[in-house]
Amino acid sequence: MRTAQDGELARTAWPAVPVGGPVLVPVGSTEQHGPHLPLDTDSVIARAVAQRAASALPSGPAGPALVAPVLAYGASGEHAGFPGTVSIGHEALGAVVVELVRSLSLWAGRVVLVNGHGGNTATLDTVVPRLRAEGHAVAWTGCGVPGGDAHAGRAETSLMLHLAPDTVRMEHAVAGDTRPLRLLLPDLMARGIRALSPSGVLGDPAGASAAEGRRTLEAIVSAAVRRIAGDLVDDRGRLGEPAPNPPPKVPRG
Repeated sequence: MRTAQDGELARTAWPAVPVGGPVLVPVGSTEQHGPHLPLDTDSVIARAVAQRAASALPSGPAGPALVAPVLAYGASGEHAGFPGTVSIGHEALGAVVVELVRSLSLWAGRVVLVNGHGGNTATLDTVVPRLRAEGHAVAWTGCGVPGGDAHAGRAETSLMLHLAPDTVRMEHAVAGDTRPLRLLLPDLMARGIRALSPSGVLGDPAGASAAEGRRTLEAIVSAAVRRIAGDLVDDRGRLGEPAPNPPPKVPRG
C-alpha cells in the first residue's frame, strides 16, 4: 500500500495523496535577521511548526495531514535596506496565496497557512477572508512568541539554535532596539528597520539557548495544534484559541 512520505507533500507520489485531507502550508520569508541569523529564519521556523503540528494532529477519515513546501518569499519591504532580503510585496504574495489555495482545494479538504513572518499578516488578513467567501476551507495561524522580542532577538535566536544551530553565528550577535513591537511599529512601517536598527535586530539575542528554543517551539506547536483542531476562524481568517473545557461536575451527596 502506498503511503505519504513522512507527511511531506513534495516527497509523496500522487496515488498516495490523501484526497480530502488537510494540508498545512508554511509561509515564510527571505529577509535579514541581523548579523548572526540566516535569511531563511522565518521559513525554517514556519516549516518546523507546520511539520510538528501535522504530526501531532489526529489522522482524519481521509488520512494524516500533509505539509506543503514552504513559501519562502513574503512581504518584507521593511527590510529592504539590507542586502540579501528578497521581498515580493503584498500584492504578489496575495496573488500567490490565492492561486495556491484555489489549486490545493481541488483535492485537499482543508488548508491551513502557518505564517512565520509578521510582515505577511496584512496580506493574509486580506486574502484569506476572500478565499473563504469563495467557499474554500482555509484559515491561517502564526508562529509568534508571546512576550518575545520583535525580530532576531532572543526568541528567534533560541529557536534557530534548536532547529539549525550550524547556521547561527553567535559571535556576531548584537543587541538592537529593544522597545516592544507596539511602540516600534509606526516608525518601522514608515521608515523601515534600518532607520531604527543598523544591525537589523529588534531585541537582544543575549541569553539565547537551544534549550529555550526547544521549549519555545513546543509552546508554539501546542498552540497551533489547539487552534487547528478547534477550527475557530475569525473574520480575518485567523484561527483562534478554543474555549477551555469546563471542569467536570462533581456529583453531590
